[in-house]
Amino acid sequence: MSNRKKIFITGANGLLGQKLVSQLLEKDEFLVIASGRGACRLPGKGFEYVSLDISNEKEVENVLAEIQPDIIIHGAAMTHVDQCELNQEACYDANVNATSYLVKAAEACGAHFIFVSTDFIFSGEEGPLDENAVPSPVNYYGETKLEGERMVMSSKTKWSIARTVLVFGIAHDMSRTNIVLWVKSSLEAGKEIQVVDDQFRTPTLAEDLAAGCVLIAEKGAEGVFNISGSDFLSAYEMAIITADYFGLNKELIKRADSSTFSQPAKRPLKTGFIIDKAREQLGFEPKTFQAAIGILAKQIILASS
Repeated sequence: MSNRKKIFITGANGLLGQKLVSQLLEKDEFLVIASGRGACRLPGKGFEYVSLDISNEKEVENVLAEIQPDIIIHGAAMTHVDQCELNQEACYDANVNATSYLVKAAEACGAHFIFVSTDFIFSGEEGPLDENAVPSPVNYYGETKLEGERMVMSSKTKWSIARTVLVFGIAHDMSRTNIVLWVKSSLEAGKEIQVVDDQFRTPTLAEDLAAGCVLIAEKGAEGVFNISGSDFLSAYEMAIITADYFGLNKELIKRADSSTFSQPAKRPLKTGFIIDKAREQLGFEPKTFQAAIGILAKQIILASS
């Protein structure tokens, strides 16, 4: 019998899920079971894939009772902030109900439950924040993630929460855009862009978030951990750094403030995380924003070759 731990991942077809599966496969200590809605969209092999609708309580119960995972990393969520505001029932189902079914299943098989959460549980009045900051969400997405966190914290199984900020990266099929790709393609096309200079974050490379979750799993660490980038930047500063990196025309980048954009969901102005706890207890060390752009630049070339 293998003494490798069974690790079950939700949202495996998504950006974080893809990075998690590929990093876990590089390690010998885990049997990786990836799950997602519908067919497997992950490249490569070496893992098992299970199609699972996590908002179906019976399905969650049956699948996890059969697999009996040692660790669950719950990364699946409805994360599009404006969609969450406009479709609150669907958002609640995806972010709260699904989490409660998974927590219950984790309790039944004694799995270590690792929940991926967000800086959007905070009001955005001050940042960067540490793990003890008091949550006060300003939008519905943040409310549902906070409710998920509370469920996890009161569960009867071993738990951890990995909170993160503005995750960016490249999916293997180039299916998602992000601030770096958006700035790069807009400036290459000679388009003027408006970028807010009053929203601050610690942007997180998807590979770094995955690495933080893997460290939590490997060390069996419990409690709340801020897993994000370390550079505290406004969106405008991110755009300027991106333009500099690719040698593009910065004059096309115009400063704006949040009041110029009307979006269904309110955004917190200042979040961003202090990551000292993850550095000290997990040995977590994220890339700088500039180094992360370099990694994306290489991935763009690979994806288009």
